[in-house]
Amino acid sequence: MKKHKNRQVLPPKDFGRRVLKYSLYSLMLLILSLTIGVLGYFFIGGLSLIDSIYNASMILTGMGPIDKMTTDSAKLFASAYALFSGVIFLSTVAVFFAPFAHRLIHLFKIDEMDNTNLD
Repeated sequence: MKKHKNRQVLPPKDFGRRVLKYSLYSLMLLILSLTIGVLGYFFIGGLSLIDSIYNASMILTGMGPIDKMTTDSAKLFASAYALFSGVIFLSTVAVFFAPFAHRLIHLFKIDEMDNTNLD
């Protein structure tokens, strides 16, 4: 979709669609990240499925680990997943808020263009 420089801000209906699309992208990113954590805690950490979901959710949201990892491979996975989760959490927030930031930038630019034309 090619954009023109003098194009107005998206109508509310189109903007709502864009917000929904980016919300779905964020949700897919979170589900994929949670799945990676659950599988890792289940297979590498040796936790039950419920405990794996619980640990992965807590790490992904930045709350911290719950169960102690006993093997070296489990500790390495938990460390890598914690670092990965920090980046993913920030990335998900950025993807979710991108349409709002984009709209704000366009509103400021249009307002600036209107003021320039008045001078």
